[in-house]
Amino acid sequence: MTTLAGGVRGVPSRFLPVLATVVLFVLSFGVGAVRYDGFASGQVIANLFIDNAFLIVLAAGMTFVILSGGIDLSVGSVVALSTMVTAAGLRAGWPVPLVVLAVLVIGSTLGLLMGLVIHKFDIQPFIVTLAGMFLARGLCFLISVESVSIKDRTFRDVATAAITLPGKVTITYNVVIALVVVFAALYVLHRTRFGRTVYAVGGNESSALLMGLPTARVKVGVYVISGFCSALAGLLFSLYMLSGYGLHAVGMELEAIAAVVIGGTLLAGGVGYVLGGLVGVLVLGTIQTLISFQGTLSSWWTKIVIGALLLVFIAVQRTMVRR
Repeated sequence: MTTLAGGVRGVPSRFLPVLATVVLFVLSFGVGAVRYDGFASGQVIANLFIDNAFLIVLAAGMTFVILSGGIDLSVGSVVALSTMVTAAGLRAGWPVPLVVLAVLVIGSTLGLLMGLVIHKFDIQPFIVTLAGMFLARGLCFLISVESVSIKDRTFRDVATAAITLPGKVTITYNVVIALVVVFAALYVLHRTRFGRTVYAVGGNESSALLMGLPTARVKVGVYVISGFCSALAGLLFSLYMLSGYGLHAVGMELEAIAAVVIGGTLLAGGVGYVLGGLVGVLVLGTIQTLISFQGTLSSWWTKIVIGALLLVFIAVQRTMVRR
């Protein structure tokens, strides 16, 4: 069974990866606060959530999959497909609720199909979701090869609406939806039998099966959840970009995986928390903000730093599992 050994006095070892991510976030944000005027403001923190609301939702869904011992490479393409369906549906005159329902059903169905293939044919999730990634990306270009602008007035009103918090800090409805998803995921993982079975399957699937847990339902269910979260993230991305395009969200699946792993979830499965993924997204957002404030560095430095952090966190996880 996958466990983390060691720990420090008074802190269970399973919390150490998440605490390390929180410390990393505080340190990186502290560096920005010391070096740049205006960095340590409430609006900068709010912008971390506004600019990454879709990634927070993606990371929540990806946490379910990785906790079960799987991986989902299709999420970025499903985000792009969701933006295309949203933009094309609204352009065709569909009402907004129907577009939202269609997008969520398509994303969940794709997740269900991939989960069934993985379970029924016992194929590696990497292969099946890779096929799903190409399928979803290809479907985007069946709808249109060009970017489709969203001009629906209701949709644009929701996209531009802001909620004012104390201190004149503003957030968008995307942030509210992302936080609701995080708390819902927390509840499912820690307060339901389904969530406890996800941990059991990721820790040791054979033992979970011998205990009579519904491993098959969980192995398929995590991909349905990931597909639903990908579709919802696509809707949030549509609100953020106000367009649909087949080349949206290229590489976003890797950012979601990086955020979850940096947030302390073991790639081997069985150990991790949704809140860790949230903090992982904030770390990535803080790195982008630091580079933006610095002003002279290329945005590619974000990728370089994320890659280095990912290697460090995987090495630390591996060391802790072996001890």
